[in-house]
Amino acid sequence: MANSRSKMSVLQLTILTVVNMMGSGIIMLPSKLAQVGTISILSWLVTAVGSMALAYAFAKCGRFSKNTGGMGGYAEYSFGKSGNFMANYTYAVSLLIANVAIAITAVGYLSVFMGWNLSPLQVALMTIAFVWATMAANFGGASITGKISSITVWGVVIPVIGVSCIGWFWFSADMYAGAWNPHNMPLTQAVPASIAITLWAFLGLESACANSEAVDNPEKNVPIAVLGGTLITAIIYIVSTNVVAGIIPNAQLAASDAPFGLVFATMFNHTIGQMVIALMIMSCTGSLLGWQFTIAQVFKAGADEGYFIRPFGVATKHNVPIVGMLIIAAVQTALAMMTISPSLGRQFDILVNLAVVTNVIPYILSMSSIIVLQKSAHVPAREMIVTNIIAFIGNLYSFYALYSSGMEAMYWGSLAVFAGWVLYGKVVSKKYDLKES
Repeated sequence: MANSRSKMSVLQLTILTVVNMMGSGIIMLPSKLAQVGTISILSWLVTAVGSMALAYAFAKCGRFSKNTGGMGGYAEYSFGKSGNFMANYTYAVSLLIANVAIAITAVGYLSVFMGWNLSPLQVALMTIAFVWATMAANFGGASITGKISSITVWGVVIPVIGVSCIGWFWFSADMYAGAWNPHNMPLTQAVPASIAITLWAFLGLESACANSEAVDNPEKNVPIAVLGGTLITAIIYIVSTNVVAGIIPNAQLAASDAPFGLVFATMFNHTIGQMVIALMIMSCTGSLLGWQFTIAQVFKAGADEGYFIRPFGVATKHNVPIVGMLIIAAVQTALAMMTISPSLGRQFDILVNLAVVTNVIPYILSMSSIIVLQKSAHVPAREMIVTNIIAFIGNLYSFYALYSSGMEAMYWGSLAVFAGWVLYGKVVSKKYDLKES
């Protein structure tokens, strides 16, 4: 009885899901969506449906999978060890790229806060400084990192929810309508133009069911919490980005590197705007701190399984893979330099699209394995049918997201995936040699 009382309610798990998903992904969105226009609300609706389908399917995977390793474990049901490897490999690559994008977001807000006008090279150098600073801060272990991240996330949550609730007092329907489609794009071009950036805000939804063992009646409550949390997050995202579009003129919003600071400065005054920017910088830094530690652990786990080179698995007595962290930060440094663009926003776009492409691969592998996964768990036929249909919708959305990310991102993402097959060939050959010996 005492154990039951110590568990979370479905409401608590729903709130936790919302907070976990509302990281740094949202804070550049008003500017990026303004470059398309308020017609991007249609992209939000497509992404909301696709994300809920994916979240529900992942909740089911988490309940019925007997394999460890998250998406890699799910993929293994249909694709074997190679599927496990490819899911974890592409996920690790996506985090590698996404963390650089988070660092660029922090640089954008910091440059506005300080009044700097940074050149493309200076943006890259500042991004590299954030990458190395947050990685070095993780050398001490996970305990401090987890506590900091759990606090700093509120630097995003509070302003975003705040503008969603009170921003309507400054909202202009005429301004919103005037920003509907400023570039006169056809519908077939306008909707996919914002799909990748809206999915970016939901990346990490696969981890929403990670706390399933901490809730009462998980079979019933985890899907409710995950679906409810994803829906609430989608509503907050849609409302916040669209209310901002009715407060700030489209051209001004599209050019901003700190859109939430701009909107609070417009609603109140410059000081309040600066305070919000400071909160966003704090939140971005905390988010990057947590994700840098996460990616190091992902590569360490892969090295422990023999999938990645041994240095990634070398850890201190506090289980911190410092050598792996140094390698990761060096690769992220190269990424920041390779993607130098005329503007901070353009560099952010390149990285986001590439992160989305590589992150969607394990989604597709997991969704495609869900039939076998459920059969192995002897899930009732009626429940299987419902889950399979929802997973198929998630897969359709995943392919649409790949298409929407653009040819350049697909090109580089495909090269990264093909490199993974080469790496897996080396891994298998080494394991074969060990068996023979």
